Amino acid sequence: MRPLPNLIFASRWLQLPLYLGLILAQCVYVFHFWVELVHLIEAVFGNDVALQKLISSIGYKTDVPVTSLNETVIMLVVLALIDVVMISNLLIMVIVGGYETFVSRLRLEGHPDQPEWLNHVNASVLKVKLATAIIGISSIHLLKTFINAANYTDKVLMWQTLIHIAFLFSALAIAAADRVMGGGHGARDH
Repeated sequence: MRPLPNLIFASRWLQLPLYLGLILAQCVYVFHFWVELVHLIEAVFGNDVALQKLISSIGYKTDVPVTSLNETVIMLVVLALIDVVMISNLLIMVIVGGYETFVSRLRLEGHPDQPEWLNHVNASVLKVKLATAIIGISSIHLLKTFINAANYTDKVLMWQTLIHIAFLFSALAIAAADRVMGGGHGARDH
């Protein structure tokens, strides 16, 4: 190749530090997950400090002091843990799929741990998968808000619902555009 096209093509490697940064962000999420899980387990065994940390982290407020775990607190903590896992899954999709699509092949053919979706990843598939993951994360946030609705204003509840609906319509638009442009696969391909 000539020097300029070679330089342009090599510039894809500038994304590598971005993906490495996302791996570090993934480490932060793993640490956060374990801290919250340890607090939940400690609270189960009656640790008041851990219980108060959980209540503070989920933003749960009530007129009656919470002196032990109740179903609402457990549900909000578990939803927060699920949220962390879903965001972590989103990070993996962006890191692995983005690197494979935009930087270089991972050469995982035949590896027993190769994700199924990586066989047919491209920019269009990645966009649809990311939109679907964002809807899942938004759903968890909305569910947490509704469970803890007494601690939110009607305005916050309305805006979170409208934003979630906007995510739904955006994902549908992305999927429809992908299908129209010929990048979509039939139901039998998935």
